[in-house]
Amino acid sequence: MAPPYHPPVKRSVEIAGHKTSISLEPLFWDWLRQAAGEEGVPLNALVARIDAERITAETPPGLAGAIRLWLAARALDG
Repeated sequence: MAPPYHPPVKRSVEIAGHKTSISLEPLFWDWLRQAAGEEGVPLNALVARIDAERITAETPPGLAGAIRLWLAARALDG
């Protein structure tokens, strides 16, 4: 696992056929890959699901923030 103190790393993902860039700290990228593996889905599919959930929020956060919040909620539930 990556050290917790590292600047965000920008990576490209594809959501509904469109490429977008997301900047997350390496720790969050590690957790996101782990979550995708545990759920048996590709990383892009998990990001697309998080994106679909976030846009239904009353005041949707940005995608990177939504991913961090989703991962935090998952950690609290687990």
